[in-house]
Formats: sequence, structure tokens, C-alpha cells
Amino acid sequence: MLPDALKPDTTIPATPAPRPLPPLCAGRVAAGFPSPATDHLDRRLDLNEHLLLHPQATFFMRVKGDSMTGAGIHDGDLLIVDRSLEATSGRVVVAALDGELTVKRLRRRGSRVVLQPENPAYPEIPIGEDRGLDIWGVVAYVIHAP
Repeated sequence: MLPDALKPDTTIPATPAPRPLPPLCAGRVAAGFPSPATDHLDRRLDLNEHLLLHPQATFFMRVKGDSMTGAGIHDGDLLIVDRSLEATSGRVVVAALDGELTVKRLRRRGSRVVLQPENPAYPEIPIGEDRGLDIWGVVAYVIHAP
């Protein structure tokens, strides 16, 4: 089993939340010098509108492992995976490799395809004809708790 294999039982279906939506502040927060706070709200924020590009083709998965920390994907993060996006070279994908799920960067090097971790402690995984590879989807967003 790969160190950061994702288990199928950790998938969470993408369904709209019936709960009240949190407010979206009209202003922006300064990450440099402090800025005066705004005293009003713009509207309610529905994260589904912003994070689910194709709701019918989207699912969530929880990350286990540290092979993608260089891409900002950490153990325990929640991935928003879109099956309708094209899995092109350079994109981060969730893939089933020989029956085990993993998250890696997909790379095409000439006629070769590799799954590339974003942590130097892990080797690239070459994909040959003898390996079963099934791309489940492209990682569209990562939800990371500080």
C-alpha cells in the first residue's frame, strides 16, 4: 500500500448543505498592513457556488499521508475532486493504482507517464502497461485547516 493511499470509505458525497449560509463580508482582509474593518455584510456565502465547479461530477476525499506537502496538500486535508476536469500533465489527480487510491501530480515525460509526489522523501511512480491506473478525478481545491 502506498504511504498516502486514500481509502474508498473516506469519500464524502458532494451534496448542498441545508444549513444557513455564513455571511460574506463586503471588504477584504489585509494580509500585510492592518486595514479598517468594514461594518456591513455583502451577502450570504454559499461555498458550493465557489468550490463545486461541476456538482454532479464532484466528490470529496480526506488525505492520509504526507507525499504531497510540497503542493500544499497535508495529512487530514479535504480534497474537492472533479471528475469532469481533464487530467492533463501537471495536474494533481486522485488515481487508483493497482487498486489502491493515491493523490499525486500526473506527469507525461515523452511517452512515459509518472505519478509524481510533491515531497522529496517519496519516489516517482512510473506507470507502465503492467500497472493498472484509473484516474478518478482532478483535485480542484484543497481545504486545509491551519
